[in-house]
Amino acid sequence: MIDIDVSRDDAIGVIQCASGKCPDAGHFVADDGRKVLFVADPVEAPTSRSLRYVRPDDAASAGDTYREQLERYNRDNRTDNPWGLLPAWRLYKPREYWTLVDALGVDNVFILSAGWGLVAADYLLPNYDITFSRNVRGRDAYKRRKPSDRRYRDFSMLPQNVAKTRLFLRRQGLHCAILQANRQRPAAHCLR
Repeated sequence: MIDIDVSRDDAIGVIQCASGKCPDAGHFVADDGRKVLFVADPVEAPTSRSLRYVRPDDAASAGDTYREQLERYNRDNRTDNPWGLLPAWRLYKPREYWTLVDALGVDNVFILSAGWGLVAADYLLPNYDITFSRNVRGRDAYKRRKPSDRRYRDFSMLPQNVAKTRLFLRRQGLHCAILQANRQRPAAHCLR
């Protein structure tokens, strides 16, 4: 077991995204009414009548990119949220995200997203299917973001001038470490 001695006041936690997303996570909606699903390689994605496959930095119908639309959506729809996007920490199914937010507070948690970059835990994200994993091959290869792919203009929301300890955490083992450090019970996950 890992022993961590931190409090909400003196630490920032950074954790990598997970492939498992909450089933009720919202989507952008294309002009033709289809749900937009963000993937690493839309050209290689399967044909779909209900989904439009795009990259986060592809051009959107309004003349800007989907990433720019997401920024605008987060700025303008924090209370309304018509597409039902989830805060990043609630988008992923594993309970470690909930546990980390419970331990450090939502303002002190950041997630390294394969689709969007380094985002604040409360940043609204759409469902997406992009991964850093090298194990994704064959018919799912369209999901894999390659290190050589320079088409992403990733967010970097980690505060620069903050005198807090930065914890870069892996999901495995995080649950026990955070619970031990804070003597808390785990939070339920994927509940709306």
